[in-house]
Amino acid sequence: MKPMSAASTTVTRPSLARFAWLSIAAAVVTIVMKTVAWRLTGSVGLLSDAAESVVNLVAAITTLGMLTVAARPPDEDHAYGHDKAEYFASGVEGSLIIVAAVAIAWSAVNRFLHPAPLEQLGVGLVVSLGASLVNLGVSRVLFRAGKKHHSIALEADAHHLMTDVWTSAGVLAGIGVVALTGWEQLDPFVAMAVAVQITWSGVKLVRRSALGLLDTALPLDEQAAVQAVLKAHRGPEVQFHALRTRQAASRRFVSVHVLVPGDWTVSRGHALLERIEHEIRQAIPNATVLTHLEAIEDPTSYADEGLDRAATPAPVPEPTSGE
Repeated sequence: MKPMSAASTTVTRPSLARFAWLSIAAAVVTIVMKTVAWRLTGSVGLLSDAAESVVNLVAAITTLGMLTVAARPPDEDHAYGHDKAEYFASGVEGSLIIVAAVAIAWSAVNRFLHPAPLEQLGVGLVVSLGASLVNLGVSRVLFRAGKKHHSIALEADAHHLMTDVWTSAGVLAGIGVVALTGWEQLDPFVAMAVAVQITWSGVKLVRRSALGLLDTALPLDEQAAVQAVLKAHRGPEVQFHALRTRQAASRRFVSVHVLVPGDWTVSRGHALLERIEHEIRQAIPNATVLTHLEAIEDPTSYADEGLDRAATPAPVPEPTSGE
């Protein structure tokens, strides 16, 4: 038998629900403010901005639900935890952004065909600017929390709010030009530009979520950290292969085969695996590490180096006389 060892250091995250509630509150406030700005000015650009804030609200509610699910501990049916629930939140958010972009484009085309003068621009601009500042402040809080706690759901919400800030800036600039030049058709042009910009943002979020659900490998810097640990132990008697990594939101998973001389004792081999696992966990917090010990001189130890090990199963070695 070739011993296997698994270990993890799970960093207990504090409840992230409070950040989702902050996002919900910000969405409600900005919806009210931008709707007031639209009603005062009649700007379809501001209407598009308000529509995106509705998407922000739906996304924030979804994020709250998925963060609640992701926080559940592993159970019999989900031995690796529920962290991937966060990818559903970011995927839903990206999809909603795309839907909002279609609605914005529709409104913009209608206003382009039927232009109307903008009113009370001064008050409307001040109200919309205030809403953008609210989104800017909340997005920075969410982004820092997402990075600190490795939460893709909070990062997605933060990036979405920043998109809202930038599109609001574009809308405000467009309205300012309309006020100066009187060219009313510029307003729907700006709305169309907003639609295109947030569509790209939505596509990127959906893509990132899909990659997460497909068990994408760890980022290059984290892979390099794992390789550095292995390099420190590699030598004439110790080699490695079949290194695999993946991530699930805040959780990291690493597996590797460790090859040592076959005449090593189980205790010596196990001690080496424990050191390697400990050092990898120190290099990558919240990592589950699985190591597999093999005899370096045994040809069957090299039969499972391929990526798809299920397709090329290794031959079963004959038992030794001591087994």
